[in-house]
Amino acid sequence: MNLRRLSSVSLGHLAIDILSSSVAMILTVLAVPFDLSNSQIGAGVMIYQLVGSLTQPFFGVLADRVGGRWLGAAGLAWTATFYWAATFATSYPVLLLLMSLAALGSAAFHPQGAMNASEAGRGRASSSTAIFFLLGQTGLALGPALAGFLLEGSGLPGVRILAGASLPLVFLMALWLQQPADFTQHQTHSASPGKQRSQEALRRSVFVAFVLVVALRATAQSGYYGLLPKFLADQGYAPSAYGLMVGIFSLTLAIGTLGGGILGDRMSHRTLLIWASLLATPFTVWMLYSDGWAFAVAAGMGGLLIGVPHSILVVMAQNLLPKRQGLASGAVLGFMFAAGALGTGLGGNAADFVGLPLVMLVMALLPLGAGVSAIFLARDVVSRAVVTPVLTGATDEH
Repeated sequence: MNLRRLSSVSLGHLAIDILSSSVAMILTVLAVPFDLSNSQIGAGVMIYQLVGSLTQPFFGVLADRVGGRWLGAAGLAWTATFYWAATFATSYPVLLLLMSLAALGSAAFHPQGAMNASEAGRGRASSSTAIFFLLGQTGLALGPALAGFLLEGSGLPGVRILAGASLPLVFLMALWLQQPADFTQHQTHSASPGKQRSQEALRRSVFVAFVLVVALRATAQSGYYGLLPKFLADQGYAPSAYGLMVGIFSLTLAIGTLGGGILGDRMSHRTLLIWASLLATPFTVWMLYSDGWAFAVAAGMGGLLIGVPHSILVVMAQNLLPKRQGLASGAVLGFMFAAGALGTGLGGNAADFVGLPLVMLVMALLPLGAGVSAIFLARDVVSRAVVTPVLTGATDEH
């Protein structure tokens, strides 16, 4: 495993997700001087997420063409620069513009990051990709806490420290990230033209099932992140209580991502995806009707199992497009974020008409749909280790 490549891109992921997850904190602080409504704060977060997700396929194509070394470093530097500039915004439209520009750096970073993490694994792509996403999810958890501490102590000048602290990682990435590996199809025997056409047909046939798996799982995860606090508040829980309860779900989801990556290098991706999704459903439903220790168990198991497929889905997408790893990474990550953002937004609107408990129940059942959809994934198309990296001028680090 190339530890330099993996550590540099993973630490970069930590930094850029700390910045991204604290955008809502900046909007909240500026709500008073800018006289922002709740919908305007929500719209600002949604615009940031959509710009950062919908442009990822473009940057994935760019990563395939120019390599990830400079694109990753430039993406982090770009986000840090416009994040810093956003703290000087004098109006809501200017703030939205600067935040949208900052989101482009995040969009540039993630496809090459997933691609480099996968390549760094040297045959353990699921494990290395899981480490990459674990650091990102750690950043998502740390961002609001760090931003809140700095905002309370120093106001907006305090959060500029976060932007400045990420700059050393820009140089680290530029130094340690080599150009992406050349991937060649690894087969024990030559495939006939007919078999190759059959494999291509299988890849096309699993596309719909794969899209459903990604969309349903992303909506369930994002829906619980976005709507569970309000659901628990409506049940009478204090902010400190439901903050802890949601934190259990978030923490175990990150652990599940790492565990899923490790297991993904040892067993079939398809089998792991099916069982993790199906087994998650009873726990996500149980969360809605439990409290105390029962909730902790349900949230812990639900988060753990929902987290398992995250890195595996990225590696599966790369396997489907072995010669376009940047495009595959950008497309699946962009679709994950966009589906999650749109699903949560639609769920919030639906809750105004049918009630939040019914919406949360639908969210809780989405992993079941993902597991059923995964059954239709062709085993030999999405199996692990279909490509082997051939590194140009690279050596194994430590």
